[in-house]
Amino acid sequence: MASASYHISNLLEKMTSSDKDFRFMATNDLMSELQKDSIKLDDDSERKVVKMILKLLEDKNGEVQNLAVKCLGPLVSKVKEYQVETIVDTLCTNMLADKEQLRDISSIGLKTVIGELPPASSGSALAASVCKKITGRLTSAIAKQEDVSVQLEALDIMADMLCRQGGLLVNFHPSILSCLLPQLTSPRLAVRKRTIIALGHLVMSCGNLVFVDLIEHLLSELSRNDSMSTTRTYIQCIAAISRQAGHGSYLEKIIPLVVKFCNIDDDELREYCIQAFESFVRRCPKEVYPHVGTVISICLKYLTYDPNYNYDDEDEDENAMDADGADEDYQGSDDEYSDDDDMSWKVRRAAAKCLDAVVSTRHEMLPEFYRTVSPALIARFKEREENVKADVFHAYLSLLKQTRPAQSWLCDPDAMEQGETPLTMLQNQVPMIVKALHKQMKEKSVKTRQCCFNMLTELVNVLPGALTQHIPVLVPGIIFSLNDKSSSSNLKIDALSCLYVVLCNHQPQVFHPHVQALVPPVVACVGDPFYKITSEALLVSQQLVKVIRDTFDASPYITDLFTCTIKRLKAADIDQEVKERAISCMGQIICNLGDSLGDDLPGTLHIFLERLKNEITRLTTVKALTLIAGSTLKIDLRPILDEAVPILASFLRKNQRALKLSTLAALDILVKNYSDSVTPAMIDAVLAELPPLISESDMHVSQMVISFLTTLARVHPLSLAKIGGSSILSELISLVRSPLLQGGALSAMLEFFQALVGTGTSSLGYMDLLRMLTGPVYAQSAALTHKQSYYSIAKCVAALTRACPDEGPAVVGQFIQDVKNSRSTDSIRLLALLSLGEVGHHVDLSGQPELKTVILDAFSSSSEEVKSAASYALGSIAVGNLPEYLPFVLGEISGQPKRQYLLLHSGVEPERLRVQGVWTLLLKHCECAEEGTRNVVAECLGKLTLIDPETLLPRLKGYLLSGSSYARSSVVTAVKFTISDHPQTIDPLLKNCIGDFLKTLEDPDLNVRRVALVTFNSAAHNKPSLIRDLLDTVLPHLYNETKVRKELIREVEMGPFKHTVDDGLDIRKAAFECMYTLLDSCLDRLDIFEFLNHVEDGLKDHYDIKGRVRVPSLSNNHLHTVCQPLSVSLSLSLSHPVSLPQVKANSVKQEFEKQDELKRSAMRAVVALLTIPEAEKSPLMSEFQSQISSNPELAAIFENIQRDSSSANMESMDTS
Repeated sequence: MASASYHISNLLEKMTSSDKDFRFMATNDLMSELQKDSIKLDDDSERKVVKMILKLLEDKNGEVQNLAVKCLGPLVSKVKEYQVETIVDTLCTNMLADKEQLRDISSIGLKTVIGELPPASSGSALAASVCKKITGRLTSAIAKQEDVSVQLEALDIMADMLCRQGGLLVNFHPSILSCLLPQLTSPRLAVRKRTIIALGHLVMSCGNLVFVDLIEHLLSELSRNDSMSTTRTYIQCIAAISRQAGHGSYLEKIIPLVVKFCNIDDDELREYCIQAFESFVRRCPKEVYPHVGTVISICLKYLTYDPNYNYDDEDEDENAMDADGADEDYQGSDDEYSDDDDMSWKVRRAAAKCLDAVVSTRHEMLPEFYRTVSPALIARFKEREENVKADVFHAYLSLLKQTRPAQSWLCDPDAMEQGETPLTMLQNQVPMIVKALHKQMKEKSVKTRQCCFNMLTELVNVLPGALTQHIPVLVPGIIFSLNDKSSSSNLKIDALSCLYVVLCNHQPQVFHPHVQALVPPVVACVGDPFYKITSEALLVSQQLVKVIRDTFDASPYITDLFTCTIKRLKAADIDQEVKERAISCMGQIICNLGDSLGDDLPGTLHIFLERLKNEITRLTTVKALTLIAGSTLKIDLRPILDEAVPILASFLRKNQRALKLSTLAALDILVKNYSDSVTPAMIDAVLAELPPLISESDMHVSQMVISFLTTLARVHPLSLAKIGGSSILSELISLVRSPLLQGGALSAMLEFFQALVGTGTSSLGYMDLLRMLTGPVYAQSAALTHKQSYYSIAKCVAALTRACPDEGPAVVGQFIQDVKNSRSTDSIRLLALLSLGEVGHHVDLSGQPELKTVILDAFSSSSEEVKSAASYALGSIAVGNLPEYLPFVLGEISGQPKRQYLLLHSGVEPERLRVQGVWTLLLKHCECAEEGTRNVVAECLGKLTLIDPETLLPRLKGYLLSGSSYARSSVVTAVKFTISDHPQTIDPLLKNCIGDFLKTLEDPDLNVRRVALVTFNSAAHNKPSLIRDLLDTVLPHLYNETKVRKELIREVEMGPFKHTVDDGLDIRKAAFECMYTLLDSCLDRLDIFEFLNHVEDGLKDHYDIKGRVRVPSLSNNHLHTVCQPLSVSLSLSLSHPVSLPQVKANSVKQEFEKQDELKRSAMRAVVALLTIPEAEKSPLMSEFQSQISSNPELAAIFENIQRDSSSANMESMDTS
């Protein structure tokens, strides 16, 4: 402590030196000391340091002054409050001084102090007292109007303080407003501009009364319209207020005034009016909605406002455009025209930007935009002013981005049959777009050409194949930019990336006539010294190779492409990206043109071998080798196989997952296509690495390993003789018993067992494998923990039996005996029944006389799992021989009422014959009181309807009129089972009548309405095209079901306690699930404001509902469309997530778990809200965040969720 004080007193002494260098160095050393966390100053040292720093602010040397100002930042956080007030007092006094330099340095000092104060949300007393002290001095400085430069500095500091600490100055807001408003009429424009900025920051934190006063003042002044100059200022001020605060309550009064001023002949005023419209559209989307049509018509009118220029001559020229690009000599528009007084371009630019804002925020109006806005923007691509042209292009890009299909189903032919969709309207306008761009692609302006390439890239991404008819017109423009000596690097990169996207998204034959023209400029770009151009050019070359292969004669181009790529492939001192793309490009050349390379091929393959040994390039090389090995040209890889396969085998023990997957794919294709060159030693090297990869922890890698082993079994059967004794087979058997084995991995496993038993290897025959699979169940040493394991084993048994039909009958007989045997455990019976079902599904078992009785007896078992397995087995066996078993099943259903559920469950499968008999029987049971039976009946009805939809769908529809609510619920549930995520013949019929089924949302019965919501949710998730056009009628009923109904809440007495039961809870859950699904599939058809109203209501509901109100997906996945209304609703959304009900201390464990999950859901919602641009600037949000940080439990949850979401984003970037 003493040594620090001594050191500082030494520095203070040096600061009084007459030598400016001493003063500079001492001040610099002091700043270093002040930045140390450990420094502590006593009162006397504080006083001396503050006095000295303030004195140095008046130093004659500018450098010393600058350092002294920088010292203020760390000093404020190190000294006591009264010293900070001394600093502020002195700075405010100096700011009003006569010396200009002192004024400037003091205002910088004040900004530094304000910047170092703790944020308003921390509740710091220091920040509050300092701001109050500064505010009084600043308001008087602003109001005096004596010296404009003092005013400007004061306004600047005021704006800075309101931005950072506005919430602390609530009591001063009225006085700040009264001193700022007169400055809007100041004769100096600079004063007006800074006043507008300060007012913008004021409205972010001011109360409603101050806001109303400000708006009333602006409205009254605008209505008077004393002078054009002040009117312009007031319009600018309104735009700034809207931009900062997003309050839209006053728009009804203001918009008519702004529309009126648009018609006054003053270009500057028009520009400000249109800018105001833009801020309304972006920041007050809900309030501006009724006026969007007016805004669009004004923007379209002024987009073409160019009174001093005649475009007629250019329009005539455009008609002369031809497919050969005959006007190649055209070098751009006439740049000699200039008119310094012409301000009309600013009006046009404002109109283009405003249209951009409308297009970006009003996704639901896309069809209207394509009718009105799109043709107008296309017509303005000819704009003469470059800056305006860039904004016109940007607006059209925004339109294309809004049109890009969010889901793959939007591209389905099925979904495209909806009449005039935005995509079909865009398709019709492509010729107009190409015609307008054709001229611009040969403009002198680099910026214009870049805009053209960005536009074409986005167009092709939105509509693949859109330019098929127009390639001859566009290719000369692309080549022009690649060859043009004046082209910048960025322009060449844009031209190449555009060409790449166009090549990827069109059929190769479209480019055949242009290969000769395209190859030379692309080859030249591969040789460019700038690595980014080389990298893009290599990507294009790779696509060109695919095109060239399809041409009649590739020989003229092979040498050029090979030479330029091999040069980059050999170079060691080049950028990583270029290395990787050179490898990929050369892989494509060898794959497609390897038969024409002759003596160059072996040398090139050896370079690949070198790259395979390099850690940085090995992954790309593995992928290139996979491509080459799969080539139809049967490239000779023998020169490198001996060395390459052991290297590939070693990659299987690396930690890099992508490398493992790529290596397994490469080995698989090498073994498949080069079996004669792959030696047993190579295979052994690979097999040694496989056991650790077979694990349930990574099913994808396991699946690839199993596929590789299947290939080996088929191509190299002898090599598998060793796996019986190795750990590979034991790992595979363990995987079969894993409950996670399903889907692709299970299918691969079944194929492997069939291939393995087919090799005829000793000790790996049918019975050997069967014993390995079923051994643990029969040994009863350890019962399998998961039911799924029995299903997987049964499927493997059936696969083996299908591969060895001669062995089948004996094994089936054994399984039947196992089921009959009274000493068999439930596990053995379960496996035997499932195995009989799986075998019987593919093999006719009608030759087994005991089978029917044995299965029916199993229905009487005490184990529910055995009963279910018997039901499954009967259904599967019936599929193997429908004429034999279907009448038997139907007879049993009629004669055994107690077993209907199990028997019906078995009938889910056999629905291909005798539809009529099954249908009649099912309808008898659709009014069953037991819900489980009704669900099975509904599933059977749905699957039957898929067989003959034209006959059965109208019959289903007829049952909607049934008097029984059970029958109606069964029929609506049946419709759910007719909907799947892939195209089916029933889809067009279903689309026409699904509306009738969804009318049950108005059904008086609660359960019918609930199943109608579940069916609606299934349609919205799997096939949104079925319900998109019905949303206007369905949504009101859906929203209606989100409301709490008091008549459905009842009290139940349970002994001495009363328990509240809400019968409407399940239906509200179903309604919110539907809303969640609609966000993903039909966002463009939702009125997001109405949607959010119901989300807010859900946040106040029962905690089971709160957990389903999922703001995260809403804001993360669709931020571009939803963030506007979300930011408007931020205050409402924020007020609910942490209003969590307290759980009583004596509550059960589940109550606490639900409470914790609810807290996590709330924090997830907050993390999502924070992704909205500028959300953290909201005073409500900052206050809310401080609430979270002050609660240790919530703060910990919040940090974890933030970390998880950021790591999830990183992972999604990696996988992409």
